[in-house]
Amino acid sequence: MAQQKKVKLNPLQSKTLVLLQILAKDADSSMRVDDSEDVKITRLPHAHGNHMHVGAYVVASKDASGLSNDAVWVVLARKGFVRENWKDEIVITAEGLAFSTGLEEKFISTSDH
Repeated sequence: MAQQKKVKLNPLQSKTLVLLQILAKDADSSMRVDDSEDVKITRLPHAHGNHMHVGAYVVASKDASGLSNDAVWVVLARKGFVRENWKDEIVITAEGLAFSTGLEEKFISTSDH
């Protein structure tokens, strides 16, 4: 039986992926891709002050810097977590949705506004 290769992400890549996973669960920011388990992100959040709203959560702007970092997107695409055409449309794959970064509850908090 072949051993599955362990996928590693650096902290910025992990934070970016978990933000995409949260956006993929938010009906105001995403939509399912027909005939697949992939999800298209239709709206990225914009920072105001030192934070931004991601779905029902508030995220520190510094933790979301990977959303504007091409190198992060290239790695996520190479690992199969987002589709290769991420500059034209952001689609998180089923693999990206299922991957556990370990950060799911560590750096986000529920919004109070």
